[in-house]
Amino acid sequence: MCTASRRATLFLPLLLAPAAHAQTAAPAAAQPSAQPVPALPDRSDIVYVLNSGDATISILDAGTRSELRRFPALREPHHLSLTPDGKELVIADSGGNEFFFLDPATAEVKRRVRISNPYHLCYSPDGKYLVVASLRRDQVDIYDARDLSLLQRLRVGDKPSHICFDPGATTAFVTLQGVRSVLAISLETRQPVWQAEVGREPAGVYWNRGKIICGVMGEAHFVVLNPETRQVERQIPIGRGAHTIFPSPDGRVLYGASRVDSRIVAIDPESLEVTRVYEVPGGPDCIAFDSDGRLWATLRWVQRVGILDVHSGALDTIRVGRSPHGIFVQPRRGE
Repeated sequence: MCTASRRATLFLPLLLAPAAHAQTAAPAAAQPSAQPVPALPDRSDIVYVLNSGDATISILDAGTRSELRRFPALREPHHLSLTPDGKELVIADSGGNEFFFLDPATAEVKRRVRISNPYHLCYSPDGKYLVVASLRRDQVDIYDARDLSLLQRLRVGDKPSHICFDPGATTAFVTLQGVRSVLAISLETRQPVWQAEVGREPAGVYWNRGKIICGVMGEAHFVVLNPETRQVERQIPIGRGAHTIFPSPDGRVLYGASRVDSRIVAIDPESLEVTRVYEVPGGPDCIAFDSDGRLWATLRWVQRVGILDVHSGALDTIRVGRSPHGIFVQPRRGE
């Protein structure tokens, strides 16, 4: 395997192609690189990891548990999302003010689009809207998902962080880290409709059976917020640095990450009781699942990704770049 510096040199022309601007008009496609992208394996899941600390993207082979290659982003990639049609993987480089659109099966960059400080991004369940939270600029942008035309820019409270939706795609919920709140935004009027205080430094947010579960990063628990009454109904003890919530592929378990106490907990989505605690050193953050049901988590403080067997509790790790954050698993071809 070539060195990291040679990998960066190999992919630099591809990622530095001109970017299209997307504010009020449809973006034009970036000029593709003439340099071919080496083929990825057919028989293994491919794992994408965003290394926000050194502005790179790691591509891992889930079968061999090794890094295939690493290529440069711009300044600070944090989160990523699959497009509603599943054809493109959108990587948000918040410091570089751009989206990269990749073919998830080949890692080829298809286009690049200028976007204002995209920290977290989320497509609405009906596929009509793309909502982007700008942690640094205290704004939430609502885009038309089809052409990335900007529909609304909202100036909101300090540090908008993570996003989720109700199943009917009527409302987007955004955590505001600096003002201890969750903000509800109507997707019909594209205006805020209410704001509720939930605790110090709210981060990850997830809709579950009519309620909103929110990680309270400055404390040691998740909160359960009733969107009808706008009241916190209960707390779920997780550990210090309670951060993000991800469902298992079958929806039978919710997994929550505690970055300070370095653990991942399993939560019953019906009773909201913690059913198992996994000690995962290194500050677990974002979570994804491979085709065999293993849990993959970025470990922010140790430049690694953890692979957790949720049945046995066995943990393996792979070294990646500095401060790995967002993670995505592309299933092996044919699945």
